[in-house]
Amino acid sequence: MKNSILIAGMILLAASCSNDECGNFVENNGGYTPVTVSVSGFSVEQGDFSGTTRATAIGSYNGVSFITLAFYASNGTEVYKHTQEKGNLEQGETFGEFSTPLPIGSYTMVVLGYVLYDDDALTLTSPTQAEWTVNAPRETFAATQEVNVTNTTALNLSATLDRIVAQLRVISTDKRTANVEKVRMTFAAGGKQFSPTTGLATVNTGSVSTVSAAVAVGERSGSIGYVFLATDEQTMDVTIETLDAQGNTIFSKTVENVPFQRNRKTKLTGAIYSASAAAGSFEVNTIWLNEEDPINF
Repeated sequence: MKNSILIAGMILLAASCSNDECGNFVENNGGYTPVTVSVSGFSVEQGDFSGTTRATAIGSYNGVSFITLAFYASNGTEVYKHTQEKGNLEQGETFGEFSTPLPIGSYTMVVLGYVLYDDDALTLTSPTQAEWTVNAPRETFAATQEVNVTNTTALNLSATLDRIVAQLRVISTDKRTANVEKVRMTFAAGGKQFSPTTGLATVNTGSVSTVSAAVAVGERSGSIGYVFLATDEQTMDVTIETLDAQGNTIFSKTVENVPFQRNRKTKLTGAIYSASAAAGSFEVNTIWLNEEDPINF
């Protein structure tokens, strides 16, 4: 089963433009149709693929604070793109609802749902190419759908927006020391460029996530990174490092053959702060478990 956002109620309504506007579109494009897209909520599934489902309103899910909707013509031209930010909407907007005019024609609709922190940037350029251009990937959902506007007759369409990243969680069994400021997770494969259509990475050269230790000195930490996979299931080496305030490496360990799967969590648990961490043995459980079960190292 997949974590999903349900996009419902995409309605192609009868034309509501002015006479001049309609006349121009009829003459130049054969027709004009306002498009309304409503992202109504989430169906978030917990546990294994056979787990249960609970519905979550889109506005209350912290994993998505931005939604980008785009339409691309059959020749690849971007005819519409708009991004909404939760809590910073334009006047009259409702988060998850979009309206735009489209001339008669064939389109690919692309919807991305994601979260941004600090100076993060996610760039969408086509139905098959998007990239986290600043910093590492965050939680990302995507959907694409072919849309044919043939006349002004209302169409009722729906799509499902799926989580397309794999998550790594590094859980420390020891306590943070005062000289550690950040944790760096280096993925040897996959990447941060992806196709919204397939949900797969468009490169397989790896990715790096660097996050704050995020706990007080003397507390155990949990660090999270995301990666787009080149295939639905992919095994790769992961290097875990702790860094000081100047970015110097204090501890480094490569865990080999770590299994990942899209829309699933992989946990690595072990010592990364104490003197015994460097000498510790690492073990990887290669059997797929539900998202709450760890892989120990």
